[in-house]
Amino acid sequence: MGALIGGIVAVILGIWGLAAWWAYFVKALMASVPFLLLVGGVIAIAAGISDIKDKIEEKKEKKEEKPQEKTEEQKVTQ
Repeated sequence: MGALIGGIVAVILGIWGLAAWWAYFVKALMASVPFLLLVGGVIAIAAGISDIKDKIEEKKEKKEEKPQEKTEEQKVTQ
């Protein structure tokens, strides 16, 4: 029950704060959006590079498995 009351109070204070300091809020958004885009872009680049490395590693593993399968098949048939 305390969390519900605390949440209601926080929402009311948040709405009041936005109304009272709207100009500061807009300036904060203007400052934070480019920074968040920069951080998000760096994270996306890191994830893309990691994905490419994983795909390359999978291809290497598949190439290594194929010769082993052939030699195992030859052993079974003999």
